[in-house]
Amino acid sequence: MAKEPILSAKDVQIQFSLRGKKLMAIRKCSLDLYEGETLAIVGESGSGKSVFTKSFVGMLDANGSIVGGSIMYEGKDIAKYKTEKEWMTIRGRKIAMVMQDPMTSLNPLKKVGKQIQESIELHQGLKGEAAKKEALEMLRKVGIPNPEIRYNQYPHEFSGGMRQRVVIAIAVACRPQILICDEPTTALDVTIQAQILDLIHKLQDELKMTVIYITHDLGVVANVADRVAVMYAGQIVEYGTVNEIFYDAWHPYTWALLSALPQLGVKGEDLPTIEGTPPNLFNEIKGDAFAPRNKQALKIDFVQEPPFFDISETHKAKTWYLDPRAPKIEQPKSIRRLREKMRERG
Repeated sequence: MAKEPILSAKDVQIQFSLRGKKLMAIRKCSLDLYEGETLAIVGESGSGKSVFTKSFVGMLDANGSIVGGSIMYEGKDIAKYKTEKEWMTIRGRKIAMVMQDPMTSLNPLKKVGKQIQESIELHQGLKGEAAKKEALEMLRKVGIPNPEIRYNQYPHEFSGGMRQRVVIAIAVACRPQILICDEPTTALDVTIQAQILDLIHKLQDELKMTVIYITHDLGVVANVADRVAVMYAGQIVEYGTVNEIFYDAWHPYTWALLSALPQLGVKGEDLPTIEGTPPNLFNEIKGDAFAPRNKQALKIDFVQEPPFFDISETHKAKTWYLDPRAPKIEQPKSIRRLREKMRERG
């Protein structure tokens, strides 16, 4: 892993205006991204995963804006970008995004090949036949058979898995340095999911990309990620290598996510669930945002927000459990069971 990050987000705050109220969707979120790695950002719906990463490409909704912090990329603070002209120097060309629903990402009235070709013409500077040739090559790269025929077809003539391949082709046609994959396999069956993940991994190796996966599926994380960042209520609460998160997690929210893995189920026992609901981000949050859902919360969790504590050089967690003054709290049985199961499987 490179010593210097290629992208560094520090204390990013993102606010939305809704019906005259202010909602702080991202609350002082920090993240470093390193060249060639695969980083997975996990958390339940509404935790802020997509909003945070959309800020890297200037794709926040019109009522949203970055109101604090910085996002350093190639020596510039892109959090300060305001115009489409500024964002077009980054979006697609340097940092590209694959959305979770390919049908809403593609124009139903335009031939698939033309949509890939447009991306190539916009970002690579190729025109006409040269751009078409590159578009056909991208269709081949993403594993679509008969690209000459498929080039002239419309999105509705493709299956869900094929449409997702087209969306990936559009994203990687510009040879971006960073590829953000927002739940790229959500709407696909298990067999097609595996094919899409293999495809992204192959393209990552071939094009030397850094990949960010946004997902709530920890099974996907275990198979693809080098590092994992866990998000809750607009903040990253724990991050580390994939082994550190699966073997030695310390934030109670990470424990809750891992405990709910179906693979950890015991016959005859109910699968653990996370009780309660995430906090309302219209309101000011005091202390640890997860405390109201945590049966082992400490008194300080309701009063003061915890800082990050170092578990190793690469592993940090935002929980008072790791403060030397805190009472000793052991990891749940399910986490220890996960460690044993992972070791059994090698």
